[in-house]
Amino acid sequence: MSQIKTRQFTDIRHALLNKEELALIDVREEAPFAKNHPLFAVNISLSRLELEIYARVPRLSTPITVYDDGEGRAEIAVERLIRLGYQDVALLEGGLAGWRNAGGELFEDVNVPSKSFGELVESIRQTPFLTANQVKTLIDQQADIVVLDARRFDEYQTMNIPGSISVPGAELVLRARELAPNPHTQIIVNCAGRTRSIIGAQSLLNAGIPNPVAALQNGTIGWTLAGLTLQHQQNRTFNPVKDTTKYEASQQANHIANQAGVGKISLQTLDQWQNDPTRTTYVFDVRTAEEYEHAHLPHARHVAGGQLVQETDHYASVRGARIVLIDDDGVRANMSASWLRQMGWDAYIIDNITVDHFTESGPWKAPLPLQNSTQEISPITLHEWLLHDTATTRLSTIVLDFTSSANYVKQHIPSAWFTLRGDLPQILKILPPAERYVLTCGSGLLARLAVSELQALTDKPVYLLTGGTQAWVAAGLPLESGETLLASPRIDRYRRPYEGTDNPIEAMQGYLDWEYGLVEQLKRDGTHGFFVL
Repeated sequence: MSQIKTRQFTDIRHALLNKEELALIDVREEAPFAKNHPLFAVNISLSRLELEIYARVPRLSTPITVYDDGEGRAEIAVERLIRLGYQDVALLEGGLAGWRNAGGELFEDVNVPSKSFGELVESIRQTPFLTANQVKTLIDQQADIVVLDARRFDEYQTMNIPGSISVPGAELVLRARELAPNPHTQIIVNCAGRTRSIIGAQSLLNAGIPNPVAALQNGTIGWTLAGLTLQHQQNRTFNPVKDTTKYEASQQANHIANQAGVGKISLQTLDQWQNDPTRTTYVFDVRTAEEYEHAHLPHARHVAGGQLVQETDHYASVRGARIVLIDDDGVRANMSASWLRQMGWDAYIIDNITVDHFTESGPWKAPLPLQNSTQEISPITLHEWLLHDTATTRLSTIVLDFTSSANYVKQHIPSAWFTLRGDLPQILKILPPAERYVLTCGSGLLARLAVSELQALTDKPVYLLTGGTQAWVAAGLPLESGETLLASPRIDRYRRPYEGTDNPIEAMQGYLDWEYGLVEQLKRDGTHGFFVL
């Protein structure tokens, strides 16, 4: 192909300061991305590029800048993006090292814009907090308190503060009045670390909840560091709210949204924006997944409001884009949009929307490129091939599994190799000789993308397992678990220090120390555009 266009650090900085649309994409795997990256870089690994790009960068003329840290993946990503129809794709000059050498600030971890914003909120608003030991004392004294966990329900089930209730972030203002109807009840909001505790507690304070409100300092990490015991696999959650409660909450949420400068648009305006070739417009339904799947507005993507604020870079990967939020109660969209507006986003809600406008049902489906036809085999055929290899003590079939490393460790087809798609050229050099290859992943979707790539690297036949490993499991065929055959390192996901309960104390403390330093990093970077009500 012709010479690839480049952009410099100064080009990106200028666009950020001028609030121009841009997508700065780090195509490494998540673990190396989490070690160091620019503030507004988004992680879309080369391995999963085609599966995620259309949803995360929906406008084909968006200025996209791609980089890695010298691994050679960025150049491949540029070629793929151009083949997918993107019209303005460039390499970051010098890659990550070029950014660093130009004086650009580098950040650790994931979802950094949201986490750094949370720290800024606490530093300016002095959000009240209680320590783990203070909360434990209140629990032991059977004091009049309620602990609300602002994370996703699946995270809550993994580990939670004893007695706490799962109320994901955007649900707090809608539901807190009924979960703590006595205005003297102390409300405590927690998450795993700090951000969702701070944003959740401050949401209730901003909305004028009459109760005393505090964040649990350092969340479940702080609880663990204090030597206290967490619960697991709990199911406490909220009930539907009364209409009077909903009305009162919507009045407060609307007031906060107006203060933040959230715009209100009609469905007609939304339709115009979605057909505007010059601007990116994301449309997110911020209700619960169950509500969304029951009925929703066409073309809207479901993202629970609290997670959207927590992981904005993942869902809205074009900085400078418009974001339109939808609910049916006037609370969750307004509150979520008020935070997005403070985070520098051009955020809107749809005025006067009702459930009558929700004419579609079912889960959201990601937009995907056209899929190539491939040679496929059934799980039964693969099982017979593997049995034949075992009986004849020869290796004729190699199975490559492109699922996430966590899913692979949990369960996989016996003798399958865990493989990162981005590593394919190197992987063939370490695998034993084979007469044929069979590719799989959870559903077969990612593996299908790898078939033609592997076929270009070998003269042996390459097959796709029909239906992926899910079909193998459904057929009742044997499985194994563990890190049995790793052709790639497990770098596809950065392991958070608060995941599980067996993490080293020093890792959790290091994570907290990192969060405490984010406000100073924001100052040094100087491109964030945040403000705090």
